[in-house]
Amino acid sequence: MAVYHAPLRDMRFVLHELHGSEPDGGEDGFAPDLLDSVLDEAAKLAETVLLPLRQSGDAEGCALENGAVRTPRGFDAAYRRFCEGGWQGLSCDPGVGGQGLPERLHKLVEEMLCSANLAFSLFPVLTHGAILAMRDHADATLRARFLPKLVEGRWSGTMCLTEAQCGTDLGLLRTRAIPQDDGAYRITGTKIFITGGEHGLAENIVHFVLARLPDAPAGTRGISLFLVPKFVPREDGSPGARNGVVCTAIERKMGIHGVPTCALSFEDATGWLVGEPHRGLPAMFTMMNGERLSVGIQGVGIAEAAYQAAAAYARERLQGRAPGGARHPDRSADPILVHPDVRRMLLTMRAHAEGCRALSGWVAWHLDAAAHAADARARQASEDFLALLTPVVKALFTDLGFEAASLGVQVLGGHGYIRDHGMEQLLRDARIAMLYEGTNGVQAMDLVGRKLPAAQGRLLDQFREPVADFIAAHAANAGLAPYVQPLGSAFGRLQSATRHILEADDPAEPAAAAAEYLRLFGLVALGFMWARAAQVALPRVQAGDEAAFYRAKLATARFYMQRILPQADGLHAAIMAGGSSIAAFEDAAF
Repeated sequence: MAVYHAPLRDMRFVLHELHGSEPDGGEDGFAPDLLDSVLDEAAKLAETVLLPLRQSGDAEGCALENGAVRTPRGFDAAYRRFCEGGWQGLSCDPGVGGQGLPERLHKLVEEMLCSANLAFSLFPVLTHGAILAMRDHADATLRARFLPKLVEGRWSGTMCLTEAQCGTDLGLLRTRAIPQDDGAYRITGTKIFITGGEHGLAENIVHFVLARLPDAPAGTRGISLFLVPKFVPREDGSPGARNGVVCTAIERKMGIHGVPTCALSFEDATGWLVGEPHRGLPAMFTMMNGERLSVGIQGVGIAEAAYQAAAAYARERLQGRAPGGARHPDRSADPILVHPDVRRMLLTMRAHAEGCRALSGWVAWHLDAAAHAADARARQASEDFLALLTPVVKALFTDLGFEAASLGVQVLGGHGYIRDHGMEQLLRDARIAMLYEGTNGVQAMDLVGRKLPAAQGRLLDQFREPVADFIAAHAANAGLAPYVQPLGSAFGRLQSATRHILEADDPAEPAAAAAEYLRLFGLVALGFMWARAAQVALPRVQAGDEAAFYRAKLATARFYMQRILPQADGLHAAIMAGGSSIAAFEDAAF
């Protein structure tokens, strides 16, 4: 049986205490009580509507019947509830039907959806990415015709990049777009791995498709972006004739069974150009980067769900006795929660889930600042921060989400390996997040190859300076020493590794260090969040305010600093050892 209760107290800690100041330095018009009430309603949706469908949707899966995809029982009613509640447009512009609420709230709601039912969450997450791409790159006519329906959720969105012969290397794609006299285009080609590419939950599906014009140059510089709907809208905006988009297959896959992953055939399908000709990748990356942050949130959601289920099991499962003697002599055995190794696993899961939530809150704060800060320099600084942190959030959070689910299986033992408790589903569902929207290896290469050297290190300064300032400001604070000193040591390791990568003469050296460097960067970023959390919690404990919550926050922070952050030493050693042992291995020996 699936277990999940939205961690509302910790979410409010992140929203109001850890990152409580407004992005523009003033009030944004949203009272804390309003934001809290939205979180309460989102929790009800996640716990009572989506969670009951997690295991049944996984067991039933999707089916392709006569070109149409049937989603699991209950998904259609849940999707209607989602749309009727206005959740799709939570952070969208009120001018197109959205609610205009902050992204730092939206990301917490996203996390709840992912914890409760990852497969279901993919429908609105992809639509949100489509909204971002259309908002920033489509012309006024397309925006008026499509954007309000997407914001409402009546129409859903997909991104169509991958083809059988090209995944990460999009320069190899072959889908063609032929201009028509009426300003539209005829799109022909095939796309694979299209999440939510065909279903009946929404009235229409709006595909964002990468294709080549007849005069397109070779490679990625010849790619354009097109909007291709499942049904071509009539003049009144209602879905009209079926377009030339056919689902030819759905994948049989490891997890996320409740959402279809489709192969789509575009057969002279009507589409419209989004943005400039041959400039499709920058437009698509607006959607892609939004999706990468959302995929990172999937990792947080999985980690939280796995932690809650494992902790609940550990409190109830009786097995053996505590190392120092029986804790519950009146019972036949002690709960496995008394065993140090079980406690280590649970604390690791908790530290990662809460740490990633805190870091995602910082990132979401910058999403709001990039959009709404009054000062242009502040907006640019936040854009730089987001560019730097996006690959870290996507890769680190999904790695840790998968690791948390694996630890959850270990805590449950044999009961984790069977389907009854739902832990093995979390493990299967979590694995895809490390692959789609750019594999985690690609994210690591993006970090070291593009983001670190960009603008003479300007992007890196947006992270480095706040961390360095915090360490300097609190170096003499005896109460914070257990948190600030380990952070300072790990931060020094990160600085050393950064210099090593930026000063490397051989371009293969940063590539060899990329994965370890991203993990090192991420661990330091989480360490910064835990040190800041301790800074907030310490005076609250001393004052006796909600002492249990803040004591747990300090205890988890101490565990992170003592048992997880020291991994920075090993990562630094691996980076500094260089890549020769990787490059020197003979190809024929593999």
